[in-house]
Amino acid sequence: MKKTCTPLFFSFLSGTISTCLFVFSAAAQSGDSETPIEEKEVKQIILPETLLDQKGEKVSAGVLEGKYVGLYFSASWCGPCRSFTPSLIKFRDAHKNDFEVILVGGDGSPKAQANYMRKYKMPWLALKNQSREAMEISKSLEVPHIPYLVVLDPDGKIVSKDGTKEIIRSGKEAFITWKKLPK
Repeated sequence: MKKTCTPLFFSFLSGTISTCLFVFSAAAQSGDSETPIEEKEVKQIILPETLLDQKGEKVSAGVLEGKYVGLYFSASWCGPCRSFTPSLIKFRDAHKNDFEVILVGGDGSPKAQANYMRKYKMPWLALKNQSREAMEISKSLEVPHIPYLVVLDPDGKIVSKDGTKEIIRSGKEAFITWKKLPK
């Protein structure tokens, strides 16, 4: 017997995706609507000095020195995020000497973010949930939806704002492409 999705499922899925898009786009809205878009372009991201590991322990951002970094905007309640996370883990593990991920979570509490990281066995660090730094980075990058992966070179310069699609499309080869881009 062939299984099909019901209209109720599509309604739920549509609502979930809309919520995913709304939460980060609302957080990313800039109050200065008169500044031309070219002037808003963010060229470099400065990360906080301390990040959190899977246990919630503080870790120095110095562990990222010399690595490319993927800022992963995601949340446990987002179905597309839960689908993409295992692919990102495999990608990160294949490049772990040169590439690291930092979760910028959209969950409503630190506990929900910690549970999400634990459940999916995320091997990376995170910004403190709902922290000033997380909100500022989301806003400065004008995050349009989740999952969203912004790739930074070792100096914090933005290499790609399309990391999610690039990993889905090119797999492990995406990293080679990022390394070849001009700095």
